Amino acid sequence: MLRFYLFISLLCLSRSDAEETCPSFTRLSFHSAVVGTGLNVRLMLYTRKNLTCAQTINSSAFGNLNVTKKTTFIVHGFRPTGSPPVWMDDLAEGASLDDIYMIGVSLGAHISGFVGEMYDGWLGRITGLDPAGPLFNGKPHQDRLDPSDAQFVDVIHSDTDALGYKEPLGNIDFYPNGGLDQPGCPKTILGGFQYFKCDHQRSVYLYLSSLRESCTITAYPCDSYQDYRNGKCVSCGTSQKESCPLLGYYADNWKDHLRGKDPPMTKAFFDTAEESPFCMYHYFVDIITWNKNVRRGDITIKLRDKAGNTTESKINHEPTTFQKYHQVSLLARFNQDLDKVAAISLMFSTGSLIGPRYKLRILRMKLRSLAHPERPQLCRYDLVLMENVETVFQPILCPELQL
Repeated sequence: MLRFYLFISLLCLSRSDAEETCPSFTRLSFHSAVVGTGLNVRLMLYTRKNLTCAQTINSSAFGNLNVTKKTTFIVHGFRPTGSPPVWMDDLAEGASLDDIYMIGVSLGAHISGFVGEMYDGWLGRITGLDPAGPLFNGKPHQDRLDPSDAQFVDVIHSDTDALGYKEPLGNIDFYPNGGLDQPGCPKTILGGFQYFKCDHQRSVYLYLSSLRESCTITAYPCDSYQDYRNGKCVSCGTSQKESCPLLGYYADNWKDHLRGKDPPMTKAFFDTAEESPFCMYHYFVDIITWNKNVRRGDITIKLRDKAGNTTESKINHEPTTFQKYHQVSLLARFNQDLDKVAAISLMFSTGSLIGPRYKLRILRMKLRSLAHPERPQLCRYDLVLMENVETVFQPILCPELQL
C-alpha cells in the first residue's frame, strides 16, 4: 500500500525550545497574545513514520520527508494564543493524498491561494475550509483564494454571515445548511465562545467526516439554497450513471464534469445533522390531495423500522400549497437511514393558533429514496390528516409501473 505523507505548515507567534522532543505549537501568555511577539514560521512534518511526533524541517533538513511522495500542506487560520487546533491530530492522521494538495482553514485558505498563485495555478488541488471573510470580502481575485490558484479548488462555506466568505471562491463551493447557522451550534451569546467559533469551525469537522467510512455527504448543485430545499436540484444535471458531488476529500471526483462547464464553477447545497458524522438522507414525499379548496401548510413525516428505530423530518421552510389532484413533491431529510420502513406517520399544520382546524385529504402518498433509488417505493392511499394530529399507518409497495 502506498505510504502517504502529510506536511503541515504552522504559523507560530514566538520561538520554542530548540531541544523539545516533539515540536508543537507555541502557547503564549495573555500579555504576549495581546501585545504581540516576534514571528517564527515553522514547517512541522508528519509521516507514517512519525504520526504523533512532528519533525521541524527546513530547506537543508528534510527529516522523513520523501520528495518523491505526494504531499499535503495544511494551513490553519488565525490562532490568537498560538494553541494548536483541536482538529489537527485527526486531520494529520486521516488524510490520504493524491497530488500536491493544500488544505487551508479560514485565513489559511487565502494563504493557500497565494501559494497557488506563485506556482501559476499548477498545484493539484486547494481546499478552502470556510475562508476568512473579514478583510477579504470584496477584494480582487489576486488578493484572496481564487479558482485559478490550483487545478481544482473546492471550498466549504459554513459561516458566511460572520467570520466566513460568502461569495464563491472555487470550482465547486459547498454551502452546508445554506452556509449560515449550523445545526448544533449555539444560537445566542449565552453559548459562550462556541457562539463565535462553532459555525466557522464546522467546515473542518465536515471535511473530517469525509475521511471516515461512517457516511458520505452528498451535495446538490443548485442556484440557491431555497431551490435545493424545494427539491428542484436533486438530479445534479448529470446522467443517471453519474453521482452528485461528494463533500470533502472526494470532491475532486467532479473535476472532469466541471471542465465541461463554462466557466467551470458551481455552487452545491446540502443539509446536515447536529452531530458527527453529520449525514442526512434524502427522500421525496409525493402527495396528491383531493380537497375541494386549496390548503397551505407544513408536513412532518416520521419513519419507523421493525426494530423500533425512528427518524423525523419537518418540511417547514416555507408553506406548501396543496391543490386538488395536483402532485406535490417534498424533499424530506432524515438523520438516519432506515433500510426497511415498517410504519410512517404524517402530520399537517397550517401554523395558525386560532381559527378552524383543517383537514388534508390525501389521495396518494409515495415515499422514495434518493440515496438508494433501487429500494422499493412505498405508498398509501385515501388518508385524511386532521390538523396537528399525527396519523400513523403501514405503507404498502407501490405498483412497479407507477410514475
